[in-house]
Amino acid sequence: MKNNIQHKSLANGRWAQMPLCEQMANIGSEVNRALNWRIKNNDSLSKKAINRALELLDLSRASTKSFSCLKELSRLRECIVDYFYYDNQYSSSEDSWRKYFHYFNLAARRGC
Repeated sequence: MKNNIQHKSLANGRWAQMPLCEQMANIGSEVNRALNWRIKNNDSLSKKAINRALELLDLSRASTKSFSCLKELSRLRECIVDYFYYDNQYSSSEDSWRKYFHYFNLAARRGC
């Protein structure tokens, strides 16, 4: 993880106390921000938002004890990095990202 932590209070343990669906909803909010800035052709703000999403994702990976969760979170990180920084070899789309995180938002609103 980078030394320039954006979510200091979350990194100090508060993040690990949240349910996974709430963590994923928050990660999804940052991904949605990145997508919205990308649509507006603001690469700088898009990258800042996706870096915040990756930071939260790394906090989730560090706090999980489940191998299957760790595997899913690691694959998710790989796909996000591929979509926003590389050649999109997994053929992700703006729509697929929004759909993926939408269900976590619904679950978080219902209290997971």
